[in-house]
Amino acid sequence: MDSPASCRVDAWLWAVRIVKTRSAATAACRAGHVRVGGERVKAAQSIRPGDEVRVRLGGVERILVVRQCLVRRVGAPVAALAMDDLTPPPPPREEVATVPVRDRGAGRPTKRERRELERLRDR
Repeated sequence: MDSPASCRVDAWLWAVRIVKTRSAATAACRAGHVRVGGERVKAAQSIRPGDEVRVRLGGVERILVVRQCLVRRVGAPVAALAMDDLTPPPPPREEVATVPVRDRGAGRPTKRERRELERLRDR
């Protein structure tokens, strides 16, 4: 399969399985969640092998380097070969602060519970 020299960024994101649909890739570009070379791009922006694409989806920014331009959706093993994923690993679960949750229907916190919550938040 011979790949083209350049391709649209929305088609490439869909082809390498970063987003589920091409329209979702276009929407991400329109919302400003896709950057090529550090600049926000439109869906029709051309990318070439070697370009760095940053995509922010679900609160996580993925850093991808284009190795091969694809315009049709391919299987996961071929998609993995078409890009280099430079995304740093997520922080361990221990570092993520937990938010105290009250049971539904428990009513307003008592004075004692409110003071305990304030003590937790100050830490």
